[in-house]
Amino acid sequence: MPGLAVVGTQWGDEGKGKFVDILAPRFHTVVRFGGGHNAGHTVVTGGREFILHLLPSAVLHPGVRSVVGNGCVVDPLAFFEEVEMLEAAGRDPSPDLLLSDRAQIILPVHRAIEAREEERLGKHRIGTTRRGIGPAYADKAARRGLRLGDLRHPDYRDERLAHLVAGHGELLGWSESRIAEEIAGTRELLDRFASRVLPLIADTSLVIHETLEAGHGVLFEGAQATLLDLDHGTYPFVTSSTAVAAGAAVGAGVGPGAVGRVLGVSKAYMTRVGEGPFPTEMDPEQNRTIQEKGNEFGATTRRPRRCGWFDSVVLRYARRVNGLDELAITKLDVLDGLDEVRIGVRYLLDGDAVEEFPGEFGALARCEVEYRSMPGWDRPTAGATRLEDLPPEARHYLDTLEELSGVPVTLVSTGPDREAFVRRRETGVFGD
Repeated sequence: MPGLAVVGTQWGDEGKGKFVDILAPRFHTVVRFGGGHNAGHTVVTGGREFILHLLPSAVLHPGVRSVVGNGCVVDPLAFFEEVEMLEAAGRDPSPDLLLSDRAQIILPVHRAIEAREEERLGKHRIGTTRRGIGPAYADKAARRGLRLGDLRHPDYRDERLAHLVAGHGELLGWSESRIAEEIAGTRELLDRFASRVLPLIADTSLVIHETLEAGHGVLFEGAQATLLDLDHGTYPFVTSSTAVAAGAAVGAGVGPGAVGRVLGVSKAYMTRVGEGPFPTEMDPEQNRTIQEKGNEFGATTRRPRRCGWFDSVVLRYARRVNGLDELAITKLDVLDGLDEVRIGVRYLLDGDAVEEFPGEFGALARCEVEYRSMPGWDRPTAGATRLEDLPPEARHYLDTLEELSGVPVTLVSTGPDREAFVRRRETGVFGD
């Protein structure tokens, strides 16, 4: 079975975790290839909700190997919290879990830097989670960060740690005693972290390569989404890592040919967290309705998400930069009971029609949207598992999304439970 990448096609929170959870048992290995614990993947199974911030969604399936790839950044405290949550639920992930020796470590000083920067920016702030993700990636790019493999060499690790914290502490205006205290506290944290994770650290690039060479399937799990990608998203209101399908190869340490198929995941509407332009954003009353029906509050931060109508311009862009083969639509049931549903079909930029997503921030902020209005449906879709269970109006809505995007809509989620989804068309992602 070739490798499959699962990526978000909007501004994140599309429900990727559910489909990774559904697909994981059909794969030998699931690899998280980018991001940190600023992403929240929610999986509901057996009436219980699991919110995973760092580990691949496959950790709920014993016997499926889960890998945190070299493209990720790992916070020791977040790792402890997530593993303890799973252990309390009766699932120790350690026997099936590996972490790349090349993944970067998020340090407490990174959170301090990010919080200070957001405060300094004021009204120009990015709207980050303040969890140190950006500063950790910045240190990676500046070649001064710590990697998980450095935990094997305490003297080398401590020398680099002291240099890094001292430099950041000076920029933060910390006193010498405050810097020394931070270094000592972080060293103690890394000692505890090393005692737990050293047996799990490996050259995961080699492990994944050997898995593929043996003919086993590998699923590459994306975090965040296309419009949050550092290069291709709505810069500067983006994350600090690669979130598009091509990042799977880089973030897992394999060649591009390892990614044989790409499944995009999109909500039946749009949401966005934080600042930045949002062309199809709903009016306040409609926004509140969808926010409450869809529980549109961040799994990581509980921040309310801004809600908007489906944007086919965004999806066509996501198709292009990810090479989408198929599309999974989530939260169709949230639109149940609306008199009207709308789809953004193109933009008007300074009065001129725009078919493609603009890359320049100022242009996107000036765009108006041309909509296609369609009738809603009264019969509920929640919990449907067969295409014939969906109302005709809902099926027509899905047909229109497929037509406007040019991507086959093969899977449709109709609720948070693992079993609540419809196979709309033949799909290659199950390896059938």
